[in-house]
This record gives sequence, structure tokens and C-alpha cells, in this order.
Amino acid sequence: MILLLYLGREYPKGTTYFRERLKAAFMKNKDVTDPEQIKKLVDKGEFVIKELEALYYLRKYRALRKRYYEPEH
Repeated sequence: MILLLYLGREYPKGTTYFRERLKAAFMKNKDVTDPEQIKKLVDKGEFVIKELEALYYLRKYRALRKRYYEPEH
């Protein structure tokens, strides 16, 4: 969860929005006790982390490219 909170610092809609959504997702699944279901939820969380990282890297890449290269016409 801490990694998700760290990634949420740069979320476009803001940290507060991200934190509320994250808490809601955790609270929705707080009563899950089946080990298989828990594994699926953890895998889904890891997928979300990878997707967020990919979006941030893409945003940084676009900003650098825009800064150092002329726009193509």
C-alpha cells in the first residue's frame, strides 16, 4: 500500500483523490478471507502499480522530448 501511496503523489487528479480511491478499494475487500481470492487481488494491485509506473514514465518521456526536440510539421 505504501508504494501505491508513493505513486499517487503525481496522480493527475491529485493526491487526495488518489488516496480516497485507494482506501475505498482496500475497504471494499477487507472481509475477503479466501487465500485464492486474496492472491488474485494482490496480483491485480501489482498490475495497477505497473500501469501507473508506465504512465508516469510515458509522461516524463513526452516532457523531455518536447523540451529537447523540435516539433515535426
